[in-house]
Amino acid sequence: MTAENSGIERIESRTAQIGGGISVDRVLPVRQRRRIGAWCFLDHAGPARFEPGEGMLVEAHPHIGLQTFTWLIEGEALHRDSLGNEQVLRPGQVNLMTAGIGISHTEESLPDQRVLHAAQLWIALPPGKQEIPPAFDHYPDLPRWSEAGVDFTLLAGSHAGRTAPTRVHTPLVGMDLQSPTDASLRLALEPGFEHGLLVLEGSAQVDGQRFATNELAYLPKGHAELALSAEAGSRLLLIGGEPPTDDITIWWNFVGSKAAIAQAQRDWEAGSARFGSVRGYENRRLVAPPVPW
Repeated sequence: MTAENSGIERIESRTAQIGGGISVDRVLPVRQRRRIGAWCFLDHAGPARFEPGEGMLVEAHPHIGLQTFTWLIEGEALHRDSLGNEQVLRPGQVNLMTAGIGISHTEESLPDQRVLHAAQLWIALPPGKQEIPPAFDHYPDLPRWSEAGVDFTLLAGSHAGRTAPTRVHTPLVGMDLQSPTDASLRLALEPGFEHGLLVLEGSAQVDGQRFATNELAYLPKGHAELALSAEAGSRLLLIGGEPPTDDITIWWNFVGSKAAIAQAQRDWEAGSARFGSVRGYENRRLVAPPVPW
């Protein structure tokens, strides 16, 4: 629904399932909002608790035309991909995989882990970058600071004179905000961006409106700041970017034109060398559904 004032739109998540039977709260894409800037996908996973022998397991699957962006809050996860990368992701770190022309990967919890709490996002690559070579980057160190009782971590882009090291291809911002105690502040925004503020834990007041866990406040272009109050123990995720002007399709694990997506689906089902293989998962691959057009 849309707020009565200030132009803020409330987006409620829906439940989805990922590998291992873990429920996630899917925030993007939804019917009323397909993207926020170049951010075109957002899952909030957890906090999920596991019994021994359980955990997340997403078997080998492909991507094109996007970057996968994983922000880990609690637990540990192992990334493997068709470039030969194997990387354990720990709390406070980001894994960023650039699919470009094509890559495949797996994600799984480590055997001794009993919890997973993470945000999984995708960034749509802009025209001209959708067919770049695939790549993978791991970021253990990100800009961190505290202000007005809130602990900030800059995940992507720039804010307040700081710039994150994460390699992106379009103007955007991503930031984690954690409030150990009740806190209030005025948060500066880039007025040329549209923004989304997702409550990961607790609750927050955004320009006087309360948002609960797994609700997102969408702010259209033109907001230079917002009045933010967070209750003790709350955690928020801010994303933003220039409003998109290109016409792309997001389908299954692919981003691009319908023709490019249909070709990628055929290539994956045919076992094309385009997507390589993930060591140990050559015969454990997700099946692509039929293209609906």
